[in-house]
Amino acid sequence: MLTVEELNDRLIDLAFAEDIGDGDHTTLCCIPEDAMGESKLLIKEEGVFAGVEIAKEVFHRFDPTMQVEVFIQDGTHVKPGDIVMSVKGKIQSLLQTERLMLNILQRMSGIATMANKYVQKLKGTNTRVLDTRKTTPGMRMLEKLAVKIGGGTNHRIGLFDMILLKDNHIDFAGGIENAISRCHQYLKEKGKDLKIEIEVRDFDELNRVLAFGGVDRIMLDNFTPEETRKAVELIGGRYETESSGGITFDTIRDYAEQGVDFVSVGALTHSVKGLDMSFKAADSDKLVIK
Repeated sequence: MLTVEELNDRLIDLAFAEDIGDGDHTTLCCIPEDAMGESKLLIKEEGVFAGVEIAKEVFHRFDPTMQVEVFIQDGTHVKPGDIVMSVKGKIQSLLQTERLMLNILQRMSGIATMANKYVQKLKGTNTRVLDTRKTTPGMRMLEKLAVKIGGGTNHRIGLFDMILLKDNHIDFAGGIENAISRCHQYLKEKGKDLKIEIEVRDFDELNRVLAFGGVDRIMLDNFTPEETRKAVELIGGRYETESSGGITFDTIRDYAEQGVDFVSVGALTHSVKGLDMSFKAADSDKLVIK
């Protein structure tokens, strides 16, 4: 299995390949190869900044001679006019890395801002907000990192690091008891130690899980806040609890106040507006290329 670093390297390589192709002909035709300059990353919208390390990796993978000076770290609340970093080097390199760097930072900062908004909404409760697998293909590691930077909590990274028995798994397996039993048999045969979560759609399924046992967390899918309170009382702390399904920013606290441990929100990563920022030449009015 690829490491996080290897996945990010592949993402950067692919992104440069699709953007630059056989050459940035606009830059190459009008900027001398030896021209040097400086650009600064300017924040244009209030939010939570995220992605400084991957930005540095983008610059250095494209041109190791680029010099990056960071003024604002990940997780910082930023406002219009803040300067996050300054980058010095070949102007050709500054121009060719600009869009990829901005695409990543705007996306990550938008997610971190959204996650922080939900975290603040839950202040005073013991409930944590979880992300989901509803991520941009290829960018999952970065998007989940952004959730953490914003104060949220990562659910499973993929299909490999946790067992999550959802409605389709249960139905295809022939029921809750079959699904849980086969899960334990599989883990024993493979020598794996993975947490097990199971989704329940109503109180009948919940009671069947409570009677059978063998799980670590119960996901209450599309329960109302009132049903959630009753379910949490029935579970009685024997298992972790998670609310999921159609929960919005306006309703998330209603669920948290029923005592669930987690609330999962797909909108953290699938419905996010990027944070507005720009990468502009420093002292552009004084810049002259000869």
